Formats: sequence, structure tokens, C-alpha cells
Amino acid sequence: MSRTGKPRSPAATSTTPPAPPYPAQPEQAEPRPVPSSVDGTKMMAVDARRVVLAGTVAFGLAFVVLLPFWSWLGEHGHRVWLWTALAGTVLGLVALPLVRKHTGEGRLG
Repeated sequence: MSRTGKPRSPAATSTTPPAPPYPAQPEQAEPRPVPSSVDGTKMMAVDARRVVLAGTVAFGLAFVVLLPFWSWLGEHGHRVWLWTALAGTVLGLVALPLVRKHTGEGRLG
């Protein structure tokens, strides 16, 4: 009987095994194959650290080049170029340790 004094339905009294307290561990996934193009050639391996470093240096150089033109950029409404170059530099500096970490773990080429 339930707390209300009414008999339980037959479905509620059936014996089912209790659910585990946590979900079962997923099976290990098959390793993904290296993607290839339509004609079957393999993708080119790229050193991600060099790419991020080159972009960071390019944005940093752009920031340094644009910095002397602060007032001109402001007068003509183009100061966003300066902030874009600074943002690219900062994001590149943040990305460098992440690329190193992922490369060390084997997630990047």
C-alpha cells in the first residue's frame, strides 16, 4: 500500500533491477581516420605552432606600425584597426600555450 492507503498498481509493484548510481562507461570510440579529399589524397600536415606564431607576429607588427598614427586613425574613424591588431596579438599569445599543450597530447599534428 502507498502512503495514501490505496493499493499500488500492478506495474508499480513489479520487480525491476535498480538503475546503477552512475551511467555505464562509454565504449572506447574507434580512432578517426585521417580525412582525405574527394580524389583520395591525404591532407597536408601543418605545424600549428608556426602558423599561430606567424599570425601573432603579423598582428603585433601591425600594431606597432599603426601606433604612431593614433591621432590620424582617430580623426578618420579608423582606430578600430589599431585595436584589432592588439586583439590579434593578445589572442595569439593566449593561443601559443594551448597549441603547445594540444600538440604534446597528440591532438594536433
